[in-house]
Amino acid sequence: METTVLDEIDRRILRRLQGDGRASVQEISEAVGLSPSAVARRIKRLEDAGTIAGYRAILDEAALGYGVSVFVSVRLDRQIDGALASFEAAVRAFPEVVDCWLMTGNRDYLLRVATSSLGAFETFLTGKLTKVPGVASLESSIPLRRVKADLARTL
Repeated sequence: METTVLDEIDRRILRRLQGDGRASVQEISEAVGLSPSAVARRIKRLEDAGTIAGYRAILDEAALGYGVSVFVSVRLDRQIDGALASFEAAVRAFPEVVDCWLMTGNRDYLLRVATSSLGAFETFLTGKLTKVPGVASLESSIPLRRVKADLARTL
């Protein structure tokens, strides 16, 4: 994706939306010192350019009953296009996997898995993830505490 050229007003609009994605155009216009119609045009341009990728509610996984997060490093037996595509399709179908990254280094993928308990994680691991064709090895790490959480880099 091409980098969008942002001026200071665009950055102020984006900062405001990062802080409160439900802020009205009127509230944003008051915060940045532009008319609501000018702010609406800028927001539309930022959306069309893909700078604003979407809007969503941020859910508390623990409040929903998924208080256990586990990071899982995955190594495949082969790193060819078909094996990668097959693994990625399988992972997309698992609701327990909330984040998946293709990695460099000695592991091919890093997953964050959210479950209700360590027992539920074990069931996922042994009943689903280890059964994905091409998985050669897995290494799990249990985080003790989240130190920082942002959905995207802030401006």
